[in-house]
Amino acid sequence: MRGVSVAFLLAGLSLVQGRIVRYSFNIASTEVNPDGFPRNATTVNGIMPGPVITGNKGDDFMVRVNNSLHDPSMYQSLTIHWHGIFQRRTNYDDGPAQVTQCPIAPGHSYQYKVETGDSEGGQSGTYWYHSHLSTQYVDGLRGAIVIYDPKDPHKNLYDVDDKSTIITLTDWYHESAKQLGDDWIGNLTAEPVPDSNLLNGVGRYKGGPATPRAVINVVQGKRYRFRIINMSAIVPFNFTVEGHNVTVIEADGVNHRPYEVSSIGISAGQRYSVVLNATQPIRNYWIAYPSNFREIAVPTVNPIYNGTEAFAILRYKGAPNADPTTPQITPSEVGVFQEYQLKPLVSPPPPNASENTLNLTLQFAPFNLGNGSIDAKGGANIWKINDVQYQPPKIPTLLEILSNGLNQTAGLPKDVYILPINSLITVQIIGDQHHPFHLHGHTFQVIQSYFGPRNEIDPPVRDTVDTSDASGDQAVTIRFRTDNPGPWFLHCHKDWHLEAGLAVVFAEDPAGIKQTIHPPQAWRDLCDIYNALPPSQQ
Repeated sequence: MRGVSVAFLLAGLSLVQGRIVRYSFNIASTEVNPDGFPRNATTVNGIMPGPVITGNKGDDFMVRVNNSLHDPSMYQSLTIHWHGIFQRRTNYDDGPAQVTQCPIAPGHSYQYKVETGDSEGGQSGTYWYHSHLSTQYVDGLRGAIVIYDPKDPHKNLYDVDDKSTIITLTDWYHESAKQLGDDWIGNLTAEPVPDSNLLNGVGRYKGGPATPRAVINVVQGKRYRFRIINMSAIVPFNFTVEGHNVTVIEADGVNHRPYEVSSIGISAGQRYSVVLNATQPIRNYWIAYPSNFREIAVPTVNPIYNGTEAFAILRYKGAPNADPTTPQITPSEVGVFQEYQLKPLVSPPPPNASENTLNLTLQFAPFNLGNGSIDAKGGANIWKINDVQYQPPKIPTLLEILSNGLNQTAGLPKDVYILPINSLITVQIIGDQHHPFHLHGHTFQVIQSYFGPRNEIDPPVRDTVDTSDASGDQAVTIRFRTDNPGPWFLHCHKDWHLEAGLAVVFAEDPAGIKQTIHPPQAWRDLCDIYNALPPSQQ
């Protein structure tokens, strides 16, 4: 793969011990042109999306990150989060700025340790990495992670599963995230609307050039495991392939029972593996991935964004190198994906621990627009949970715990919740719909999805869930076990909403954190280096 350095060490050890897979990432500003509009982006090894990280179940990753950023129009410090990886005992390398670390300053390097567990009980599946400093990943710092399982229980369902079957979905902006965020938060402009949608880094915008469409190649008679990742800043997509149903077998790194659908909705931060059986006649077929993102408001906010201009090509071997000759498609209304229909392949055991319930109410705070009016939806630009806007602390939460401890009475920030170890935590998210909430360090049961009946027996298991505007027992409800000490972020994965404060931190077992989390000196040095920077480079 272009621009990535991989070295495999300890290859002679058994699979149970796994390998250490090493990558080197150089983060720099590079001109890109994914939809025909050139601009500088924050790239990994000069490409966007960044290099794919791959390994087998039981492998760990060591990723050396070199910060070569210097463009003053974009964020120059950085962090990287390994989305969906539990980071047991390595919470300090989870990545969110000012939660588990200080950012890496320009001109400096840091090595992340990404632990996935052993080959028996460790993680496998579809994940991704992205910056977790402000809205920096919107500028391009993101890429796929795939951990293959040689003993995959679904292996008999597909023939091909490699880098060619990874599908990344992204929204894209022609302005830098820093400028857009400053305008939205500081100048009270409308929420940033993207300029285009991209599949595998390629797309088009209204009035722009006819850039070549992304192509997914298949051979008739083969079965393909497509790993679909929504890396967007805000846009949800509806993925469908002309003339083909797909079978969902994985959600957010967790195996589920096969579930056939005609189309699948996927929100920011979510991932699905689906199997496509290439049994149709040899020709080209449309892949559609439209969004329904604020279609009513979009023309007034960004006239060049067309959420329905989102097409790629499924090309059978032997078909011409051309667009399909059939009309462009829209997702079917029949056989559409419903999250509540997902059933995990292995259901968790019945609850046998004490259960704690936490209600989180989402609030968009009205803001006085200065003309005597209050705009409850278009002018506040502040999101709160339980009346508190999350604001990153000056000292990372993990460093604060390791240095001074943490308890509910000693000045604990109101956006931090202490959770006891070995407990079941039930969280109800109330107040607004279409917010994809991601929990770091865990998967959870979705015992009440945004639609459908409540299920406490065999509900879907994942790490990112969409909210609804329901209340009471119908509110989206998740349940997880506190078995991973550390401060863990729970936040909306619409990055503009996170920037506006839609997040909390779960401080899981503060006493256990001190006993199990032991960061290296290089981690501690990050804060001294970062804090010495001028504000323009932070």
